[in-house]
Amino acid sequence: MTLQSILLAMPGINEILIILVLAAVFIFGAKKIPELAKTFGKAKSEFEKGKIEGEKELNDFKNKEKKLD
Repeated sequence: MTLQSILLAMPGINEILIILVLAAVFIFGAKKIPELAKTFGKAKSEFEKGKIEGEKELNDFKNKEKKLD
């Protein structure tokens, strides 16, 4: 087997995504997928809010530190 034939036999990102979606449907059922997506969306937005708040606090701390010097 050559390297080229091995690389051609490996699944690409599209095939992997299709397999993951099908696995999720089999594991969770079709009715649970929208609920899971909603939950992941909420978690992502909470993470982004926390990230922004943390960056703001860090900048405030740096500004206070500069004023003391």
